[in-house]
Amino acid sequence: MNRPASLALSLSLLTVSAAPVLAQHAGHGGAGRAAPTRATPPAATTAPAADPHAGHVMTAPTAAQADPHAGHDMSTMSAPAADPHAGHAMGAAGPVPEVLTSADTPGRIPQASPPAAAAAGPVHAADLVFGAEAMAASRRLLIAENGDIRTRAVFLDELELSAGDGDGGYAWDAQGWSGGDINRFWWKSEGEGAFDDGLDEVEVQALYSRAISPFFDVQTGLRQTWRPEGDRTDLVLGVQGLAPHWFEVEGALFLSHKGELTARAEVEYDQRITQRVIFQPSLELAASADDIPELSIASGLTSVQIGARLRYEARRELAPYIGVEWTGSLGGTRDLAIARGHSPEDTRVVIGLRAWF
Repeated sequence: MNRPASLALSLSLLTVSAAPVLAQHAGHGGAGRAAPTRATPPAATTAPAADPHAGHVMTAPTAAQADPHAGHDMSTMSAPAADPHAGHAMGAAGPVPEVLTSADTPGRIPQASPPAAAAAGPVHAADLVFGAEAMAASRRLLIAENGDIRTRAVFLDELELSAGDGDGGYAWDAQGWSGGDINRFWWKSEGEGAFDDGLDEVEVQALYSRAISPFFDVQTGLRQTWRPEGDRTDLVLGVQGLAPHWFEVEGALFLSHKGELTARAEVEYDQRITQRVIFQPSLELAASADDIPELSIASGLTSVQIGARLRYEARRELAPYIGVEWTGSLGGTRDLAIARGHSPEDTRVVIGLRAWF
């Protein structure tokens, strides 16, 4: 076969084999595409994207496709459970009245009185089983274990040595009680003296104390005072307790066997610096309704005492302290002290111990 005939036969075979491929790209614009040239800038707006479903036949779903349970046997499924409230009258519920007293208070649903048979038996039904005597002992024990317990305590508020104006001295202030939460026997004692001159004053009180609130007691009793100038026995009426903001307060009126009426008020406050270091300022005022020349006391405010102590609680029940205390006479009492050659003021440095048990 000559060369031209061979070339013509090859082109014919190529055309036949490429026909299916060209049929797949029919309509894509490739048949009449010109030779590639330099690209031109795109237009400002582009044509919308072709519909991906163009040319697809969208037929309606069959009945089996529309119903997911088509062809399922539904005869074996049980009926839904019956409504437990069916047939009940469900009226609109109104607001519940906020009455915090008994059920018979207006606004609550009235309640019938208990039947007469409920009160026909003994006061304590357990008496029928265990006997009245055994249950009486049990009830006494129950009362004792729930508020009628007898306790006691001793507070040594001040036991100290002092130094001032060239001489040294000592002083104490202690009190304690024994009893229950409401009624107690309360005792108090305080005094002071100098190492050179002995005791200056000793005071002891024996009081009945009754709680009038969770934080305050009313106290009444007797006080006996020993002084070099003259002894006194007084009737006492006072109050003692813990005021708001943790102020410890104490006040009392004293009526002596000679008809002299005096008064005294004290206040202390514990300011915690740390859990064991406490700063305690204190203030004490004394007054008299009468002039008592024997004791160098004039009517009105007679004296004021201001103290400041810093203690360290090595244990909660045991705390050494240091401090300073100033005492001054006031009014006519101050004039009497000056007239008799005594100093109306006294400043002392103190060191002592505070304890309770």
